[in-house]
Amino acid sequence: MYDLTGKVAVITGAASGMGRAAAILFASKGANVVLADLNTKGGEDVAAEASAGGARCVFQRTDVSEEADVEALIGRAISEFGKLDILFNNAGIGGAVGPLEDISVEDWDKTQDVCLRGVFLGIKHAIAPMRANGSGSIISTASIAGIDGFNGLHAYCAAKAGVVNLTRSASLQLACDFIRVNCIAPGGVSTPIVWNGSANKEMTEGFLINAQPMPQVGQPLDIANAALFLASDAASFITGHTLVVDGGATAGAVATASKRGQAAPPRSNRAFAGPSFELG
Repeated sequence: MYDLTGKVAVITGAASGMGRAAAILFASKGANVVLADLNTKGGEDVAAEASAGGARCVFQRTDVSEEADVEALIGRAISEFGKLDILFNNAGIGGAVGPLEDISVEDWDKTQDVCLRGVFLGIKHAIAPMRANGSGSIISTASIAGIDGFNGLHAYCAAKAGVVNLTRSASLQLACDFIRVNCIAPGGVSTPIVWNGSANKEMTEGFLINAQPMPQVGQPLDIANAALFLASDAASFITGHTLVVDGGATAGAVATASKRGQAAPPRSNRAFAGPSFELG
């Protein structure tokens, strides 16, 4: 049901975390994959790992906030494999964090550039090859922060809410071309960008568990499995949808408002959370 044999996929943010898990999973299901990331070494390592099962995977260094880079990325899929079937817009950063009054315009804009403009550019440049192919599946990583508000994540919440609604509007335009557009809204997932900005991985994972009903930590493979479903023919009648994968966090209220004495996840003193490979 989830066979991707003969499909060509582009996955951004593929050097670590959810993108890495998706690249390896998609390749194991038969897809040839172009992996994109700013982390060259990490991306090349994952491409080699994903290729070990027989699929052909290549790496393309890409800044998703730069249109020329995204255009070249989609072009790489066409030049290497002759077509594009699947685009997983997964690249993202935590971006500007903290009180609204302390956020710089530069940090706000950088958050939007990576988390929202990167998704727009991916969709924009995937349309022509997918239309020529007669169909396609575009998947973007949103967040439950694009559905609910989270104190201290104002720029990220705004960007991810944009991803959710861009998914809806794009799906309306592209349905007639059999190009499906969906997004995934992860809850707390244990990825480098989450716990590398923290003083303690185990304590951070404990905080994630306490923020949801299900007593287990979300893993990158949980999101990769959701992306595989949306990429596959099993989801052929699904478009314009936000698939929430959050351990039940949005089933009820998850309080993030400041409270006296409330424990918070340990963090470094950063005002901006960048790419995970640059943290540490």
